[in-house]
Amino acid sequence: MTDLVTTDVVVIGGGVAGLWLNYRLHRAGYSTILLEKDSLGGGQTIRSQGIIHGGTKYALNGALTTAANAIADMPARWRACLEGQGDVDLSSARILSEHHFMWSKAQLASKLTTFFASKAVRGRIESLKENERPEAFRDRRFKGTLYALNELVLDVPSVVSALAEPFHDGIYQLDCSQPGVIDFDGERIRGININGKRRSVRIEAQCYVLTAGEGNEALLHGSGLPGPAMQRRPLHMVMVKHDYPHPIFAHCIGTGSKPLLTITSHPAEDGKFVWYLGGNLAETGVELAGKEQVQKAQELVAELLPWVDLGQAQWASFFINRAEPRQSNLLRPDNAFLARTANTLVCWPTKLALSPALSDEVLEDLQKQGITPKAHTDYSLLAGLPHPKVSLPVWEQMFS
Repeated sequence: MTDLVTTDVVVIGGGVAGLWLNYRLHRAGYSTILLEKDSLGGGQTIRSQGIIHGGTKYALNGALTTAANAIADMPARWRACLEGQGDVDLSSARILSEHHFMWSKAQLASKLTTFFASKAVRGRIESLKENERPEAFRDRRFKGTLYALNELVLDVPSVVSALAEPFHDGIYQLDCSQPGVIDFDGERIRGININGKRRSVRIEAQCYVLTAGEGNEALLHGSGLPGPAMQRRPLHMVMVKHDYPHPIFAHCIGTGSKPLLTITSHPAEDGKFVWYLGGNLAETGVELAGKEQVQKAQELVAELLPWVDLGQAQWASFFINRAEPRQSNLLRPDNAFLARTANTLVCWPTKLALSPALSDEVLEDLQKQGITPKAHTDYSLLAGLPHPKVSLPVWEQMFS
């Protein structure tokens, strides 16, 4: 026996991109079902640093790039949501820092100093006097320049929870990459098959949206769906669990076009803080073994923050891929991305901060295709499926 469940849109992938889209679809009147293979946010989302970029780090060559302009409006959109006044309600999410900062260990070149003071970046960046600095940068041994960026840093698990909780009944755990789950007839998806011991369920929708990040590739290959090629840009991230009392949320910049180091600080369950280290350290460390990458990170932190004593800190590293639509020369995409094939959309936000922009594009596409709210989904027919939990932060998994 097979029960038929109808809905307007099936979203496959429960990271911030999929959850944000699911929320927006509900607010627009659509009936939805979201399917996640493992835990909510368990891929790239939970391993992000939680920075809602405004594009300043893409302008370290002294000019506003396409990437910098594409993401410029995102901090304001996220702030509105955190105040409960935006596209989604994130008022229950936790803000770790109202600003991300940027520091140089010495005086900046005059060209970059002039650019940071120009009208082009007004409202994005502000030079701070000594008495305005966060505590970690008030040490007399700090000789560089510190800027405050118009960028937030968020506790990512709390964002995932805020997006998921209102629609808990329509979010299920199911591996759609397994053969036979996605019923693709060579032209379009006909449905999602869930085969149980006593009864089976089939989900049919007007549109199917893939937002599974790196998992999109397995979904496309497993079902035979045509779709855009994916690229992976690897990172080798480092974590430090320590007793240093002052959190740091900042990029350290040098003479290059990328931050030498990006630090965010995250509270652990035992009351200590974890520094999460990315930036050029993570990009250039992909060929190193874990022990070598940790040693490199230790040396870099000692060089850039010589006044900080991390004491008996715990260090660890791990690899993560940024999954994106393939670009020539593996360049970083500037914008959120979607591609349509028949009744299926394949999406990548390309950056955490661009999740709102991706939802805009999906909703615009649905309108162009004439896909309007129609279904009244009977979630009781899916009662046998488990609901996925919110993923633990990676440091809780590795330092437990």
